[in-house]
Order: sequence, then C-alpha cells, then structure tokens
Amino acid sequence: MAASGAVEPGPAGAAVAPSPAPAPPPAPDHLFRPISAEDEEQQPTEIESLCMNCYCNDMNREVVKTDSAATRIPELDFEIPAFSQKGALTTVEGLITRAISGLEQDQPARRANKDATAERIDEFIVKLKELKQVASPFTLIIDDPSGNSFVENPHAPQKDDALVITHYNRTRQQEEMLGLQEEAPAEKPEEEDLRNEVLQFNTNCPECSAPAQTNMKLVQIPHFKEVIIMATNCENCGHRTNEVKSGGAVEPLGTRITLHITDASDMTRDLLKSETCSVEIPELEFELGMAVLGGKFTTLEGLLKDIRELVTKNPFTLGDSSNPGQTEKLQEFSQKMEQIIEGNMKAHFIMDDPAGNSYLQNVYAPEDDPEMKVERYKRTFDQNEELGLNDMKTEGYEAGLAPQR
Repeated sequence: MAASGAVEPGPAGAAVAPSPAPAPPPAPDHLFRPISAEDEEQQPTEIESLCMNCYCNDMNREVVKTDSAATRIPELDFEIPAFSQKGALTTVEGLITRAISGLEQDQPARRANKDATAERIDEFIVKLKELKQVASPFTLIIDDPSGNSFVENPHAPQKDDALVITHYNRTRQQEEMLGLQEEAPAEKPEEEDLRNEVLQFNTNCPECSAPAQTNMKLVQIPHFKEVIIMATNCENCGHRTNEVKSGGAVEPLGTRITLHITDASDMTRDLLKSETCSVEIPELEFELGMAVLGGKFTTLEGLLKDIRELVTKNPFTLGDSSNPGQTEKLQEFSQKMEQIIEGNMKAHFIMDDPAGNSYLQNVYAPEDDPEMKVERYKRTFDQNEELGLNDMKTEGYEAGLAPQR
C-alpha cells in the first residue's frame, strides 16, 4: 500500500471532530469520569486540543506506520528507509518530530568533532521544523509493501481529495524482504578461467632427483578439445620433460588418422599424441606401440625427431655387443626419417588411438584436408580390455549393489 497526501495550511481555530460515542456524564465534582475496573461502561475520554504551534489540526491526521514502510517527503528529498524504524501509531506531526529527534541525536558529537556535515544537518532540521508549521504545502508518501500502513481520512466516509491510496503488486524483491518468499539462491561464483593461467607445483627431477617445478596449463586445441600440458625443467641437470593429458573422457569411438606427407610444410602441423595412441609409418616398416613416448603435444616434425632419437639411441642397439647388420638398418632408418622430415621423401603417417583422444591439425579447416583421412571405428573387445573398459560399469551399478547392503 502506498499512501500519499498533500498537507496545506489550515484556518486558525479548532476543528472539533465528533466523538465516536458520548461518554457518561462525569460526577459534579470531577472533570473526568472516575476510572474504575468495576465500571463496565468505562470508555476512553477524548478531549479536543489545538496544536500549540499552528493552533489547528491539519497535522493531526492519525498515521499507522509499520516496520516495512518507507516514508518520503519529495519536496525536501527526504526519505526514511524501510526497517530503519520500528512501527508506530502516531500523527503526521509525530512522524516529522521523530525524524527531527533522530537527526538531532548525534549533533553535539558532530559539532565537537567539527564535522562538516553538522551544519548541513542543522539546516535540514530547520526545514523539517518549517514543515511542522505548514508554512507551505508538502507531500507525505508512505510506501508499505505489506499493505498494513494507514493514513487517516478525517472526512470519512466522504472522499478526501488530499489523500491518494494506490495498491500495487509486490515485486519478488519486496516479497523476499517481507519473508513471504524464499530468497533467490545466490549466483554461483564464476569459475576461475585456468586457460590463461600457468599453475606450478613442486616436484623432483626424474633424472637427478633434485627439487624442480612442474608447470601445468590447460590448452584448448582448435576444432578438437581441451588438453592438459605439464612440463618440467630441471635447473640442476637441465633435464626437460613434456607430458600431455587429455582433458576429456574416453570417446565412444576410436580414431585412426592417416596423413600423406608430401611436402616439408606438413612438418609444422600441430599434433597431439595421447598415451593410448600408436604410430605407424608403412614406408619404413615402423610401428610405435601404445604408451611409448607417453603423451605429447608437439608438431609432426617434433614427434618424428623424438621417434628417430628413441630408435637410434636405444642402449640395447648400441655398444660393442650390437649386431653390425642391425646397426646398418638403424642408420638406414635414420637417413630415411631425415628425408621425410626434410620433405624429400613421401610417406604415410598413421595415428591409431582407440580412446579417440589424439589429434592432427587440419591446415584446411574447416574444409576437408585432401591429404588427411580421419576414420571413426568401433573398438574391439581386446582394445576395450586394454583400456580397462570391459570391467567398468557406469550404468545401473546402484541396483547391483543394493542386495549387498
């Protein structure tokens, strides 16, 4: 309920309002009827009295103001917020007097501290006191979302032209303030974006066991998915490691990517090899099994150089005990691998990942790459067994556990 009324100066003299019920005549020697608990006809005694300031009743309208009501006087840009005062049964003059008392309460302390606001508050108090004198018309607005506030209509049951009552639908915020509706859940805090953050944690170097730091970063690969890159650089021995973990789950289908290497520019393609991916180069009769070299996020050139280094520097194929024929094969393999890296030899590069978490850049994206073929296939039982999926039950497991409880 919102009630507003314009208060205007009234004529001098008393305006006597009729009593709701005439009280029995008092005893001859008493002005008021004697108060007695045994008197069943005892009723409140009303005496009409004038305001000592203006000698009239225009400011004497009864007002019921609840805790949830806000009071405003637009002419002074003055507002008493809701729930800042207790509810009261008073008059228009009483509301203003109460506001003046609240403002004057801390004025001595402000003046003692030479607070600059003390003078401005004094000026405002003077304006409020002028309202009590009704030197000029002003508007009193009581806005109560509970609908329980009231401003008297002295002309009831006739219409009061100076009083306007407006009913409105409460907003959700007002209903929450009144406790009529559960407060809306607080907004979830925004998740921290780790894509632009490099996280660090302490570890030990896998070579010399000296204290080192591992850097970890979440990277979004275009047209693919998110991966986690972890890199360790040992300042003691200079050892470096680069490991990649897939940021997603095992895909429903396996992936086989075949690239026909025809030019040296193919070496710059970005490549993600997961731990479950095998690599094959038919022209070299070469195959790299799962988990060898671990997960890597690099370029095609970088992976081929890692493969060449892994094969040619294997300790079991070097030294005095090495087979001369095997050494020649390794040298031939290294030379052919160098020709492929330099773009002087065409070859097919095949990545087979039954988990579907490996990736090779399509330089023609979003169009199809004429030199690259991507196949999706259903995993075999043996592939699921190797990935540990055959014994993994993700549906209906609660029903299976029920008899054991």
